[in-house]
Amino acid sequence: QLQACGGGLVHAGGSLRLSCADSQHTLVTYNMAWFRQVPGKEREFVASISYDGNMINYADSVKGRSTIARDNAGNTVNLLMNSLMPEDTALYFCAADLIHSGLNGDRYEFWGQGTLVTVSS
Repeated sequence: QLQACGGGLVHAGGSLRLSCADSQHTLVTYNMAWFRQVPGKEREFVASISYDGNMINYADSVKGRSTIARDNAGNTVNLLMNSLMPEDTALYFCAADLIHSGLNGDRYEFWGQGTLVTVSS
């Protein structure tokens, strides 16, 4: 089961490192992604990384400020977010799929419970 953590309250301009772990599955075999959602709004793609790390995508809204990376030894996929802005405030979810990757959340089979990021101005 995927578990996301690392969210919290941070001032604008600060940084957070979100982590996605799974105690039952080896994440190195899965394509992974982060999505976020604000209540009342649609889920938004943030970043994705292929199982082998060769394909990485970022949403334009976080590109240049965020880095998605695998920690295979720790069986985690992490999202480092810098220069956080109030508009980054959302519930962040990690997702995994053995076959599909990329921006479309509907193609990911497994989802974590979400971790809340709140950025104050």
